[in-house]
Amino acid sequence: MSRTEAGFDDTAVVSARGLKKRFDSFEAVRGIDFEVARGEAFGLLGPNGAGKSSTMRMIACTSPRTGGTLRVLGMDPQTHGPAIRARIGTVPQTDNLDMELTVRQNLQTYGRYFGLSRAHVRDKAVELMEFARLSDRADDEVQPLSGGMKRRLAIARGLVNDPEVLLLDEPTTGLDPQARHLLWERLFRLKQSGVTLILTTHYMDEAEQLCDRLVVMDGGLIVAEGSPAGLIEQYSTREVLELRFHPGTQTRYVSAVEDLAERVEVLPDRLLLYTKNADATAARVSERDVRPLSSLVRRSTLEDVFLRLTGRTLVD
Repeated sequence: MSRTEAGFDDTAVVSARGLKKRFDSFEAVRGIDFEVARGEAFGLLGPNGAGKSSTMRMIACTSPRTGGTLRVLGMDPQTHGPAIRARIGTVPQTDNLDMELTVRQNLQTYGRYFGLSRAHVRDKAVELMEFARLSDRADDEVQPLSGGMKRRLAIARGLVNDPEVLLLDEPTTGLDPQARHLLWERLFRLKQSGVTLILTTHYMDEAEQLCDRLVVMDGGLIVAEGSPAGLIEQYSTREVLELRFHPGTQTRYVSAVEDLAERVEVLPDRLLLYTKNADATAARVSERDVRPLSSLVRRSTLEDVFLRLTGRTLVD
């Protein structure tokens, strides 16, 4: 790894130092540092208002930073925006497809925005429709397509210029499980081909599936960074024992079980016992004559980490 005089890793696809974004008196991004390596899948997690989308827009050269430094593909977005945009693809949270055009026309028209020849975009559209499993809908208008098909088309359109980096903002929001898993498989194929993926998501299982590394943001700051497995190891335990009770009765059992776990979390209808061995902990709970309505042994997940770092309070 080599670094420039300014401290940037000159092999990184994205490097940020003290990056800030302010809207009038509100500072959405409050001075963050991170790097994205070429060929990795990098995630930005956080509750609403954490600063994820603002960060993505700065990387995409669609929103200027108000502080700090940022390099994308070795260039400054504020002076080399067009050159960067020619080498990246974007998939926004809300599909901005041309609904009255066909699938094929959406791809071909978008390709022309990059100055690609008609012959090239014709061939590229065929390639991308096959990749997105939309070949049989090539000449159908977009409007009546399912949500999953539209999302696959949006991703295909983001690839029309053969980008080195693909930015995905909430790529599977609102999709059913089958459509989500198909999109995961397509994105995994892209990563295997060498495309760098940078994504935001509210689905913790999606982050665990797709991301090599991620940051958790809260209040415009990065509060944790690492691989999904590394973050679970650092901020949680190997397993969790969930004990469910009649709502409002769970607190009376805290003192009986709190020494059996590294951490006990009290929810409205249950207790979560974070422990290395949940089966053994369950046996000891039973020995103390604690009788929950039901119990569940599970492994710790990225969601446990996320909620511990950002809290359970709803953020609008």
